Amino acid sequence: MRSGGEAAGWAGGDRRTTRARMILAGFLAALKDAPAGAQLSVIAPRPDALVLHSLLKPPAEPPEADLDLRAALGAALAGQDWKLAVGDPAAATPLQFAAAWADLASEKAKMGGAFSSAIPKTNLAKVKGL
Repeated sequence: MRSGGEAAGWAGGDRRTTRARMILAGFLAALKDAPAGAQLSVIAPRPDALVLHSLLKPPAEPPEADLDLRAALGAALAGQDWKLAVGDPAAATPLQFAAAWADLASEKAKMGGAFSSAIPKTNLAKVKGL
């Protein structure tokens, strides 16, 4: 999900994937039409924040997985100022809303394969803090 201006959100998944790959793909998708020079603040659950942190500060041992997405994100984030925070998954926040949609998307992908679809704006309008 993305806020600032008009809220937008997408859900998607793939039948055979990993959580790390999905967070990288989701972040890349959110950056595709982000305004140039926009201040980015990313709030993610702890497991996802750990994956994204490797983009901010490369680890001593470079990741061996998802090199295609990491390269694309490196290019998309070049010269971009962005911040990363761990969100509270139990709080009634946009993070909890996004987690619910991620769970739904995961189940749908297991049944039907890869997909991507927009989260209805009427649903996004009900999210406090978005």
